[in-house]
Amino acid sequence: MTTIFRAARVLTPEPLDDGWVRVEGERIVEVGSGPLPSGPTGAVPGSAGVAAGSRAGSGAGTAEVVDLGDRILVPGFVDMHAHGGGGAAYTDGADAARTALATHLAHGTTSAMASLVTDTLEVLERQVRALAPLVSDRELMGIHLEGPWLSELHCGAHDPDLLTDPLRRDLDRLLAAGEGTIRMVTLAVERLGGQAAVRHLVESGVVVAPGHSHATYADANLAIDAGARVATHLFNAERPIHHREPGLIVALLERAEVIVEVIADGVHLHPAIVGDIARLKPGRFVLVTDAMAAAGSDDGDYELGPLKVEVRDSVARLAGGGAIAGSTLTLDRAVRFCVQHAGIDLVDAVRAATATPASVFGRDDIGRIAPGAYADLVVLGPDLGVEAVHRCGQQVR
Repeated sequence: MTTIFRAARVLTPEPLDDGWVRVEGERIVEVGSGPLPSGPTGAVPGSAGVAAGSRAGSGAGTAEVVDLGDRILVPGFVDMHAHGGGGAAYTDGADAARTALATHLAHGTTSAMASLVTDTLEVLERQVRALAPLVSDRELMGIHLEGPWLSELHCGAHDPDLLTDPLRRDLDRLLAAGEGTIRMVTLAVERLGGQAAVRHLVESGVVVAPGHSHATYADANLAIDAGARVATHLFNAERPIHHREPGLIVALLERAEVIVEVIADGVHLHPAIVGDIARLKPGRFVLVTDAMAAAGSDDGDYELGPLKVEVRDSVARLAGGGAIAGSTLTLDRAVRFCVQHAGIDLVDAVRAATATPASVFGRDDIGRIAPGAYADLVVLGPDLGVEAVHRCGQQVR
């Protein structure tokens, strides 16, 4: 089956006015603007995402043309840091993971990492083994270990009693359990053995992300020299900037090879900071949700790993009014926040939620609208709300 989507704007993520995308099966085969590939006429305007267009000739035979009118067609969002959603957490196994994935998929996230929080090695090993098959089946992009190798000074919503130094035997134990599915590790690089851990993880093909850290400026630069390439939720749960000790934040912003995570929910960062990061790191910042189970669900009492969390007015904090404990964000909201409150251009905001996070993991088949990529497509309305979602060529919303 061949389908041609036509829209007033197609972000590939570069913008195409009067653009079209031809899809065969689960892949995109052609992208362009202006006249359709073989000049079919009589396309019937349809509501966003409704596969009710005209049948028309194309280079691949009969095609269905879906005219999206003034809508914007963007790549499916890629969330490289999330803990759950829809009332479910990735720590609770495959069925819970599928619930969380479905929740974020309805908001346009077609590719997602499963982030696990600090726990004992035994629990983490069990969680990794439970999620690994979902990575093999392409339901998940991979697994992200956020802990237990973090700083007690900046533990955030991680149990400080479970934090530890990154011993090589422990790293290898969890990497072996994942069988290649652990794709990213957040690490306080200043911990004993931290720099050696960076080198070992990079050599093992894992993306290293300094975070939850009290690292100095020198510590951070050493880790970047050793191959660290991502900053976990920049500015949150890490040593603040000081004029006599810039710390890791300045190093992560200065180094061009580093991509920085941004939680654009109006809680973790002021809009001015979000806008400043975008200007300081053009094309090198990514939008992440850091979402916990309450994303896409209701206020109430939840768990984040072994810790109790209270969600009130959509803000998650450790029980008793403690630290911020992840977010209730979805990536469509993050994109809108960037455009409407942080002064970021829509093209840049979409890139930060699609192509840039995909590039962290060397993926050119997701996060972009290009020949050969999976047909992961999101239809945005005039208010940038999600009106339809397609994953691998199948409409899921």
